[in-house]
Amino acid sequence: MFVFRLDPSSGVPTYLQLVDQVRRATLLGYLREGDRLPTVREVAAALVVNPNTVAKAYRELDHAGLASARGGQGTFVTGSIGEVPTATYAQLSRRLREWLRAARDAGLAPEQVHALVTATLDDELRTGAA
Repeated sequence: MFVFRLDPSSGVPTYLQLVDQVRRATLLGYLREGDRLPTVREVAAALVVNPNTVAKAYRELDHAGLASARGGQGTFVTGSIGEVPTATYAQLSRRLREWLRAARDAGLAPEQVHALVTATLDDELRTGAA
């Protein structure tokens, strides 16, 4: 069963954190078409959030074509974004972990790592290299 996690210090609204986690899990192949998401009630209880917040996230996922509710059965993943092949994911994940260790060893704080990655990705997208 898929488990959601929240980062209260992120500044990102709760419902968007939930949507982003489903998107990411779909991209990485953790969630596949047909997988059942936890019920609104289960997520709300586990995260101690208002059920309306979870319902809003599920509506966003429905509008994005990534999930839909089936009456009396729950909410299911209905689309995919194009998952990363397992071998590619493993290789890139290993290299990224090495880079993250080097960044930590160099004294970078998590916020600095995030800023560096975001800025570099933005630069790559702007120049058309990514």
